[in-house]
Amino acid sequence: MSTRLSEPGTITNAMTVDVEDYFQVAAFEKCIRREDWPRWPVRVEANTRRVLELFGRYRISATFFVLGWVAERFPALVRDIGAAGHEIASHGFGHERLTNITRDQFREGVTRTKHLLEDISGTAVYGYRAPSYSIGPTTLWAHDELREAGYRYSSSIVPIHHDLYGMPSAPRFAFFTGRAGVLEVPVTTVRLWGRNWPCGGGGYFRLLPYAMFRRGLRRVNRQDRSSGVFYFHPWEVDPEQPRVPGVTLKNRVRHYINLKRTAPRVERLLGDFRFDRMDRVFLAPGRADYPVVSLQTAEYRVQ
Repeated sequence: MSTRLSEPGTITNAMTVDVEDYFQVAAFEKCIRREDWPRWPVRVEANTRRVLELFGRYRISATFFVLGWVAERFPALVRDIGAAGHEIASHGFGHERLTNITRDQFREGVTRTKHLLEDISGTAVYGYRAPSYSIGPTTLWAHDELREAGYRYSSSIVPIHHDLYGMPSAPRFAFFTGRAGVLEVPVTTVRLWGRNWPCGGGGYFRLLPYAMFRRGLRRVNRQDRSSGVFYFHPWEVDPEQPRVPGVTLKNRVRHYINLKRTAPRVERLLGDFRFDRMDRVFLAPGRADYPVVSLQTAEYRVQ
């Protein structure tokens, strides 16, 4: 049995997994039509079970943001995630970026997925993460819809510049979203040289040297005295996944770079830091002293 190397009393971070398959990512949306998804080999179940086995060895509890599309096809996987002690949360139904759908479509998707996950797992679903972190300046209405649908928190904003997502002026740490009353927990960034740098997982975790990533997260824990939010996807532990033709060079690099390194690096991370579920890290009693922030189009103000 592996053991954690983090010191007792250190800050606990949130470990999260976005449960989607390789052919559903935004980088491939111009190469793979949604109606063609059933034609591609499905690998999300086996890859997610690999992640469950890894977490089991390290006795780590995490939050799994599950697509409704996946839950509908693999209900036993959802039940097994819950039975292993992990939090089940929503990733929406079909991995539609909020910038590509209407408010009514969003409402239907998050409501449908919440009910589906709760029916399968028998537990309440409180958390949501937008596909491709697509809550931003033009989609802030999503927090109102999440509140109406019964969600308590979202982890859907990344306060950086990025070609697909990002809201650099948003707070770096958890805040209540104005009158919506939903807790928004941004993916972790580290503040250096007057700007925010990614320190939360995904492609950056595969691209950057591990030592650099570890220093960033330690800085957040020790200097900011805040919990971090780390994420990755089941397809990132699958270097043997099919190669999608017709992908641009940028998206090919973004998706495939260093896939062989993901699992070993996650394993190092589990030994170097303390992790738990999102709900236990951010919704626990005594953690209600977050600021109330009213997000504007290009800036925010604390109420």
